[in-house]
Amino acid sequence: MYELQSDEKKSLIEKLTSWIGKKFGKGANIIPLIRLHGVIAPEQKPNRLNIATIEPLLKKAFKIKAAPAIAIIVNSPGGHPVQSRLISKMIRDLANEYEKKVLVFIEDVAASGGYFIAVAGDEIFADPSSIIGSIGVISASFGFEEAISKIGVKRRVYTVGKNKSMLDPFLPEKKEDIERLKSFQLDIHKTFIEHVKSARKGKLNGDDDYLFTGEWWSGAKSLELGLIDELNDMHNVLRSRFGEDVKIKKIEAKKGLFQLPPIGFRTKIEANSIAEETISALEERALWSRFGL
Repeated sequence: MYELQSDEKKSLIEKLTSWIGKKFGKGANIIPLIRLHGVIAPEQKPNRLNIATIEPLLKKAFKIKAAPAIAIIVNSPGGHPVQSRLISKMIRDLANEYEKKVLVFIEDVAASGGYFIAVAGDEIFADPSSIIGSIGVISASFGFEEAISKIGVKRRVYTVGKNKSMLDPFLPEKKEDIERLKSFQLDIHKTFIEHVKSARKGKLNGDDDYLFTGEWWSGAKSLELGLIDELNDMHNVLRSRFGEDVKIKKIEAKKGLFQLPPIGFRTKIEANSIAEETISALEERALWSRFGL
């Protein structure tokens, strides 16, 4: 009877292990993938990114023991600063806890809060035409005081606290209100700058007066500035890092089981909800359109 030599046994075991890994998902490199697409806002709505909806996905991804790294796709024009910071911090906390690398892949845009989240990655990849940056703070509203005066409407506001009606859109602007808003924005901007500097320490190429003015750049220019690490796509990076047989495991939220009934059967409350959704959609469209998207 022929007896296998030691090197033949080793080769056979390796082939068998590889086959089992491919067949049952064990032994192969599994990369959990989370897609962060949309405007960053606290509302629990479709295409909204916030800590409440993203935290369960992040925890599920990082708990996959066989995964040597976590892949995150970012495609966001920004939004609320608090939600941006909470998501970014959660990514880093879990990365440190589970000792896993985070690879971030920017698609069309990672601007403002979207970039705040992106810098949580150990490495950031983008397309040459991606839109990146907008490291600044913006606040926008409308002034209706002249409009209501023309139609004979008077605004009546009663407050306790002299600054409670600050920046009321139906009242004339006050210089002191604008100064308070600017001070508040500077605090948020400072937090943003410190976050980027800490995450991209030793990688940034540019003066603060250039990098942190709210300007945004292409992926190619962002590479020169040190805002990203490489121009590349996700599939190419994962295959080169973890082998041609790398398995991507998408981590997604479960879709709701129920849909809204036909319009004819909707209640007044549902109709109001539709109106709110319309306004919300317009605000979302405005954020994306700033970048020509």
